This record gives sequence, C-alpha cells and structure tokens, in this order.
Amino acid sequence: MSAARTFTVLSRQWCHLCHEMVAALTPLAARHGWQVEEIDIDADPALEARWDEDVPVLLAGEEEICRHRLDEAAVHAFCLAHPVESSVFPRP
Repeated sequence: MSAARTFTVLSRQWCHLCHEMVAALTPLAARHGWQVEEIDIDADPALEARWDEDVPVLLAGEEEICRHRLDEAAVHAFCLAHPVESSVFPRP
C-alpha cells in the first residue's frame, strides 16, 4: 500500500511569497508523490505567535525544509532521502 507524504506550508492569506511557494511546490511535490497542505497561521494563535512574519515556511512533519522562498534543490534532496513507498512498483 502506498504511504502518502505531505509537505506543510505555513502561510498567511495576504502573503504573496506564500502563494508563490505553494504554486511552485505543488507540481514539484506531485512529481515525487507528495501532497501539499497549506496552513494559515492567522487561524491559530500559537502558530501565529511562533512564526509571525517568518512565513512562508515549508515543513515535512516537524522538519523545516526552507522558508521565505522555495529551495527546489532542498525539496529534491529531501524527497530522494524520503521516498514514497509504492505498491505499484515494489522494491525487490
């Protein structure tokens, strides 16, 4: 069975850098079999207090991949280090 992996982008609705990161990340993540979830930090006081103006932030679980601008090389490296298991192409 395939295991879905999810990147989380901490963002704000009014943040153009956040929109740019999600737009660039979505096809990149899909190529590696990952999903993208966007969380608006303004909806959660604890997230807003922790991240404030330091968005967007790209996370995989608790691990920070990059912030402010998408680092495609870091995303590729992370995906290669954490491949999504596939039932279609099982490992030998």
